[in-house]
Amino acid sequence: MSVPRLRPCIALLAGALLLSGCAATYTAVAKRNLDVQTKMTDTIFLDPVPPSQRIVYVEVKNTSDKPDLDLQGPIRERIASRGYQIVDDPRRAHFILQANVLQAGRTSETAAEQMYGRGYGAPVVGAGLGGTAGYVIGKSAPGNAAVWGLGGAVVGGLAETVAGTAVQDVTYSIVTDIQIQERAPGQIVSETQSADVKQGRSGRITQSTSRTTDTKRHTTRVMSMANKVNLEWPEAAPQLVDGLARVVAGLF
Repeated sequence: MSVPRLRPCIALLAGALLLSGCAATYTAVAKRNLDVQTKMTDTIFLDPVPPSQRIVYVEVKNTSDKPDLDLQGPIRERIASRGYQIVDDPRRAHFILQANVLQAGRTSETAAEQMYGRGYGAPVVGAGLGGTAGYVIGKSAPGNAAVWGLGGAVVGGLAETVAGTAVQDVTYSIVTDIQIQERAPGQIVSETQSADVKQGRSGRITQSTSRTTDTKRHTTRVMSMANKVNLEWPEAAPQLVDGLARVVAGLF
């Protein structure tokens, strides 16, 4: 291939690398610092109690795919630092905190998907752009438009894949359901629970129970999220756990 015919190919390659490089550079700069945020769906207000009743029982379950994740220890330590006594017998506690970790690990946030190249589809976007550029260049090379279009698609897709692999906008999260039982001596609390239980494909059983108790229940969901370029779980996990434990302890 002559030098004049090589020039469009070189320009195409440079343009594809420049476009993908700009996106990767923006992600690397904008996401260079670890950003951790913790959110709670519903606010819980617990009644103020004297020091003698600041006794808490903590039970944390983990049904996520990170079985080694320890939330119970940090939550207990945070609550204890606020002047509460932690006990192992729920019958002695004035507050019973129960938590279940629903999800822990990498997540696909919308903004992260766009910066990351829409996940698995990133090379397709790059190939589409490269194919368009290749076809335009091919118009100046009679008889080779299809070849240039195919070459542009390959170059664009390859450049996008390389940039997306080197620079990734990564988000990790921990989602936890929280329930707090608060004893209410001298008060009568009425509870009614309903459940719709499926029986096979067409059967269904409706259950309803009611009772009176001396405890009040509060529920909420807490999500802690960490975001950074090329973030790894070992770096994100301690920050996520600390943020979640801080928010949960702040309820007391």
